[in-house]
Amino acid sequence: MTKRQKGSRRRGKGSITSYQIKAGARWRYQLWVPADPEFPNGEWKHLGAGGFETAEAADDAMQEARAKNRAGVDLSAAMPTVNDYSRRWLDGLDLAAATIAGYRRIFTLHVNPSIGALRLDKVSPTRLAKLYVDLQKPDPARKRAPAGLSRNSTHKIHVCLSAMFESARDDNLLAANPARKRKTVKAPTAKAIKRDQAEMVTWSARQLGAFLAWNRETFNDEVAALWWVAAWTGLRRSELLALRWSDVDFAGQRIKVRRALDTARKGEFKGTKSDRARVVDIDTETVKVLKRWRAERGSLALDFTRTDALVFGTLDGSPRNPISVSQMFGRRVTKARQALGSDALPAITLHGLRHTHATVLLELGENPKVVQERLGHTTFTTTMDIYSHVTPTMQRSAVDRFAAAVNGIE
Repeated sequence: MTKRQKGSRRRGKGSITSYQIKAGARWRYQLWVPADPEFPNGEWKHLGAGGFETAEAADDAMQEARAKNRAGVDLSAAMPTVNDYSRRWLDGLDLAAATIAGYRRIFTLHVNPSIGALRLDKVSPTRLAKLYVDLQKPDPARKRAPAGLSRNSTHKIHVCLSAMFESARDDNLLAANPARKRKTVKAPTAKAIKRDQAEMVTWSARQLGAFLAWNRETFNDEVAALWWVAAWTGLRRSELLALRWSDVDFAGQRIKVRRALDTARKGEFKGTKSDRARVVDIDTETVKVLKRWRAERGSLALDFTRTDALVFGTLDGSPRNPISVSQMFGRRVTKARQALGSDALPAITLHGLRHTHATVLLELGENPKVVQERLGHTTFTTTMDIYSHVTPTMQRSAVDRFAAAVNGIE
């Protein structure tokens, strides 16, 4: 026999009833909710759950359901797991292919092995906090980063999870985003990440000159022009590999950066990182380097000199593999250090040429705004944050110039 405990079936209200099973009395609740959360004034239906051993437990569950209902949660929707919902969420993202590929790696390697089987509504802020702590601990069984993830990597995972949970909230699956409970989750902060960052390694102007001279004259590198243009322009790897001859203005001594190689989709291109084309001026010697390189390419096939041909394409005219290009540069740096001395030439990556370009310009007193434009940074702040290590040199040059002006020294 069923017994009504309290409540009513009026809209927005609930009821608690008892019923008998062999093990004794059990309690269930029923709550009247909108049939479609998007239309709260439309049709209503009742939802509920049973099996509670006390009326108080049933009432607590009903109050929790009522709070979710008020927050817009669709109580009738099947609650997916993190694994299932993350796939649906990723499939619906309209972002750069490389960004989505990075998000997929995050879930595959770091999120789903730990909390992928949990229902979305069962992932608490405390559970996320534990995930972040665990990811930063050494774990020999972990496929990637067995020594533990850095704070920066953990922060990226947090940003990705927060975006997914926010989407689930928009889909009326959650009342709140657990990743945004900052007091409990405590994801790595920007200050902590900055403390962990390794010191930037760049070459001085003299070291850069020594490497390029060795590379061209001693090593006789077949792609010496690639490293030269990288060093003299500060272009990103993906931008270098996407350059076409139509982008090079020999008479005006400039390069127009219009696109970048899409590292997530083989052979395809995308917009630049800032989604804006920019012009980078080049010097007379760089013009000569590019002209010689074009002539060399033309001696292989005239098609390589067409305006739509890639400047640094492969022997079949297709884009070079960006990872292979970075590895090529690494091997050349290793050989150069053996020839010139490891003390005379620090080890840097291909991206280090971009940093070297910017650092040398700033140390020479170039306007940071000009450096920002050459590098293609969206904001001036980005440039100064990255190259803050050059600030003491800039300050010394500035104060020396100020003193000279005040003292009348030409």
